[in-house]
Amino acid sequence: MQKEKTRYICDICGHEEAKWAGKCPACLSWNSFSEISLPPGSKHNSSKKNSSAKKHAISIAEIASDKNTVILKDCGIEEINRVLGGGIVSGSVILIGGEPGIGKSTLMMQLAQKISNTSKVLYISGEESQPQIRLRSDRLDIKESGELIFIFTSDLYTVKDTINSLKPDTVIVDSIQTLFSPEAGSVPGTINQLKYCCQELIDIIKSADASLFLIAHVTKEGIIAGPKSIEHMVDTVLYFEHSENDMRILRAVKNRFGSIDELALFKMKSNGLQQITSPENSFLIHREKNNPPGICIATIHEGSRVFLVEIQALTVPAKGGLSRVFSDRIDSSRISRIAAVLEKQTGVRFSDQDIYINVAGGMKIKEVGVDLPAALALYSSRTGIPINQGTAAAGELSLTGEIRSVPFISKRLKSASSCGIKEFYSSKASLEDSSKENTDSKSPKDKHITAETINELIKILFK
Repeated sequence: MQKEKTRYICDICGHEEAKWAGKCPACLSWNSFSEISLPPGSKHNSSKKNSSAKKHAISIAEIASDKNTVILKDCGIEEINRVLGGGIVSGSVILIGGEPGIGKSTLMMQLAQKISNTSKVLYISGEESQPQIRLRSDRLDIKESGELIFIFTSDLYTVKDTINSLKPDTVIVDSIQTLFSPEAGSVPGTINQLKYCCQELIDIIKSADASLFLIAHVTKEGIIAGPKSIEHMVDTVLYFEHSENDMRILRAVKNRFGSIDELALFKMKSNGLQQITSPENSFLIHREKNNPPGICIATIHEGSRVFLVEIQALTVPAKGGLSRVFSDRIDSSRISRIAAVLEKQTGVRFSDQDIYINVAGGMKIKEVGVDLPAALALYSSRTGIPINQGTAAAGELSLTGEIRSVPFISKRLKSASSCGIKEFYSSKASLEDSSKENTDSKSPKDKHITAETINELIKILFK
């Protein structure tokens, strides 16, 4: 009798090793390997395998090229349609991860209600009981519908039998960590269980041309638990993030059918999640008095929309002579580079300062256009000179102190003007880009102030 094989998989990146190691050679994480047991391999006759392979092998000419095979279905929630690339693709598998209590089940219940207006939805609850689901449905004012069906089980075979008998168009699993199959081990939530149950559900969903939503928990590091072992198996991976003021951000990190640059914004209310369809100034702080030092408005382009966010900077003398950078919304290495460029170009010293950077509203920013407003906020905090209200900026900062243009500058300028911005600062090259992008003669070009270097722009802004 063959013995089960043992393998070790990294919880962070999914790298596999035959022996346990303290440090993952792929992602360099420590103590991240988990042990899994693989079923013994079965031997097959080579002639049978060759004949079977010939039956399934086809050329590219034999593959159907009908564009109508990809069907987009409106899910009824505009913001989710935006993140998914226009709607739900038939036969697609979507993984949604988020912190406990952030509102994943609430979002999926509202989505199930919208989809059930036009097609059959099966909601599989492995975590919550029937009374808990009833309480949530009452709070969300979900109307009773024969097209929205619930089952309360963690058994994979019960789920498969229900899908085969009901033949729903959309299946929602809350959550994938609760599903259990005796063939994949004895403990639910392990890597073996997750991979096995996920693959079984994907196979049945693909064959039925339905859509599958999988809710997953995240670890304390903020990654989907499981670990990355099921992300490559699905078509779309969405992260549900928490922001300040009860704001929720749905962000795509993988999408085989659309862009990963789009964001969906929601506001948590007593009766559920409410869409924010015009988010340009949702992250701004409105003050009656002048801004304190260290504040600058940035125009951030995400997907097809522009967001105005407030960059907050604080510099204080470093303790013990060792300076540190504290920034969890913008990459700390980028902030260190911006501070070094400012020190080199302006002569203002940052190497003996502790630097704190925050983005009001809690939005994480990766776009290069945040370089210039972050530099202006740092300079304002270090010198104690405030930036006037109604001032925004966008631009990439090079190591030589040059300000480089960023895409969609005309769109940023229009959004800033609509939100009451009086002065917009960017690179000189952005003037030419703005004239190429802009076809509207009413563009507020008089509010657009440019410079070639950060030193030149600081002299203009801070007089």
